[in-house]
Amino acid sequence: MTIEWYLVVSALIFCIGAAGVLTRRNPLVILLCLELMLNAGNLALIAFSRMWGNGDGQVFAIVVMVVAACEVVIGLGLIVALYRRRLPIDVDDLRELHG
Repeated sequence: MTIEWYLVVSALIFCIGAAGVLTRRNPLVILLCLELMLNAGNLALIAFSRMWGNGDGQVFAIVVMVVAACEVVIGLGLIVALYRRRLPIDVDDLRELHG
């Protein structure tokens, strides 16, 4: 398979994730869509790494996975804090977190 197929799939996954971030209001769905976008970037990085025959893209993909894991931990912590305080979960209603 050529690199174009990988890039088309990556672009399609990224567009699905971007559409989800822009249209959804539930923070859990937004986190999942952000994960889709990061995984699309990983797929593109690995495709380019395979095309050039070196491991640099794979190293960057691992760095992106670490960033995604940190994003999920912080995001889920905020969502759990919102559920515990019975604050509105709708992202449009949330303006700021009060202490």
